[in-house]
Amino acid sequence: MHTLSLSYPDDLLITSGKSPQALEAELAFLLAVKLFELRRLSLGKAAVFCRMKKLQFMYELGQLQIPVINLDDDQIADELRDD
Repeated sequence: MHTLSLSYPDDLLITSGKSPQALEAELAFLLAVKLFELRRLSLGKAAVFCRMKKLQFMYELGQLQIPVINLDDDQIADELRDD
């Protein structure tokens, strides 16, 4: 596994009011969310990326009003089609 190192200004740490560990966890979560939204990571892999259990990640997505099921128009049509 590769490691990502990200520099951030002290101002971000101060304005967040969080510990460095909490801020870094939040940044990892937000990156995982965006990669999930862009379909670069599956739900499970995004949860692993930010070191969350899948159900917790799903809950947090819901808190942000981000759909957990990410289907494109063709997939939705297939799901709605009567067979």
